[in-house]
Amino acid sequence: MSSSMYAHIRRNPRFAELVEKRTKFATTLSLVVLVLFYGFVLLVAFAPDLIGMRLSEGSNLTFGIAAGLFQFVFFWVLTFVYVRRANGEFDDINNEIVRAAWKDQK
Repeated sequence: MSSSMYAHIRRNPRFAELVEKRTKFATTLSLVVLVLFYGFVLLVAFAPDLIGMRLSEGSNLTFGIAAGLFQFVFFWVLTFVYVRRANGEFDDINNEIVRAAWKDQK
């Protein structure tokens, strides 16, 4: 692509909208991941009794193991949510921007 096409894309108001939406979405997901991950680490450091608490009498499953497994599942779900939105809404806006740039270039 030529530099004039890149300039046209950057001037497109939908491009600014796309950048804002992706940034806000990625920042939100990143904060959720960081809070969950570091929250778990802080629980391990400052609440070892809670982490070691058994979920039921006679069970080998502790709160810490369940919380760790929950994190894995939750992070997979967040990845799925991100991929769905990136391949749906974000790709649609991106394709619209590129089509408009090619149309104006001709």
